[in-house]
Amino acid sequence: NRTRLAIATSSVAAVTGLDLYCAVQLSREEGHSEVRTHSITVNRPPEEVYRFWRNFQNFPRFMSYLESAHPTGGKRSHWVAKAPAGMKVEWDAEITEDKPNEKIAWRSLKGSDVDNSGEVIFCRAPGGRGTEIHAHIEYNPPGGVFGAAIAGLFAEEPGRQLKGDLYRLKQVLETGEGIHS
Repeated sequence: NRTRLAIATSSVAAVTGLDLYCAVQLSREEGHSEVRTHSITVNRPPEEVYRFWRNFQNFPRFMSYLESAHPTGGKRSHWVAKAPAGMKVEWDAEITEDKPNEKIAWRSLKGSDVDNSGEVIFCRAPGGRGTEIHAHIEYNPPGGVFGAAIAGLFAEEPGRQLKGDLYRLKQVLETGEGIHS
């Protein structure tokens, strides 16, 4: 029935429009940030896991959205990542804390496309079962809540990415290669 189809379509369009309007209003809030955490156990010693993680050029091997990450001197590095709709984002970051074989913390620098910070903690797993990796990231999505909603639609929400990245990291460290699906 064309009438029912038209009513249903216009109702969905109205709800979508209202949702987008609310997202834009919320994105105007100052200081909106997202926090994501995830942990995984890798069957490798903390020294090996830390050494692999500390070499940022390894990141594209297990982070599918990351095009490059390279040191720029001292504790600073430059990052280039794929964004929704074929766009790219870039940022410079600096290491704020580096405890060999235990912890790496970072933050992006002013003027970066993506404002982010976080830490990764490496702990010896109980029973000699390798290393527990505890990752914590905080970021301000470009476009605020609206940008985060769009990233979620494209399956590029950082919380989802973090979980997938850690599983691929586990694959790379335990088998030598990561599988991107």
